[in-house]
Amino acid sequence: MNDYLPQADELKDRVILVTGATQGIGRAVAMDFASRGATIVLLARGARRLEAVYDEIVAAGYPEPAAIPLDLLTTTDEQFEQLALQIYKTVGRLDGIVHCAAHMYALSPLKDQRIEEWVNQFRINTVAPFALTRACLPLLTRSPDAAVVFVGETHGLKASPYWGAFSVSKSGLSHLTRIAADEWDMHPNLRVNLLVPGPVNSPQRVRTHPGQAKSELPNIETLLPAFCYWSGPASQGRSGEVVELNS
Repeated sequence: MNDYLPQADELKDRVILVTGATQGIGRAVAMDFASRGATIVLLARGARRLEAVYDEIVAAGYPEPAAIPLDLLTTTDEQFEQLALQIYKTVGRLDGIVHCAAHMYALSPLKDQRIEEWVNQFRINTVAPFALTRACLPLLTRSPDAAVVFVGETHGLKASPYWGAFSVSKSGLSHLTRIAADEWDMHPNLRVNLLVPGPVNSPQRVRTHPGQAKSELPNIETLLPAFCYWSGPASQGRSGEVVELNS
């Protein structure tokens, strides 16, 4: 779907929550969706970075977003439910979530990985997307057309040495996607899919492949048409799919 050509107002009047919205793919998605008419609920851990993205969206003349600082590593069920209530009180509805937040440590062999590393990566990469979506489900089911997009990772589909807990935690998203799609099949207005960006010029790629030249990789912007397709009206009727974008 990288060759999909979204309309300028493709996401007009939609409210979409984007996690990890202050850097990398999350920031690019938030800015692009706002430019196409969506009201973005920005979610990330750092308040200062959130304010910077908020200000940039407002300065561009896009719909005013909401900005919510939240640490997904420590958020409880009750706090996720309060977040959903806050979204409802602030913007009145929710038409989609794009789960871009991710957490990983340095690549290392299994013998050097500790329990805390595994727990923290599962908490943010697998548990938080589930818990946040569950808390927002009442809002999503009220939308006339809602889309949940989980963001996977190539090594979550294909096991490779040294990727350890990050790979295993990301692998859970494909099952989560298919289970949710099956359970939500009584809601024709609600769909859920998993996008796997593949190699792309992003902060995470710099960390995992520090010697790779940026010119060898596609830019994040090449992913945005696909994210718009799967979050917008064009993907109606498609649910439970795992889509590799730059395989």
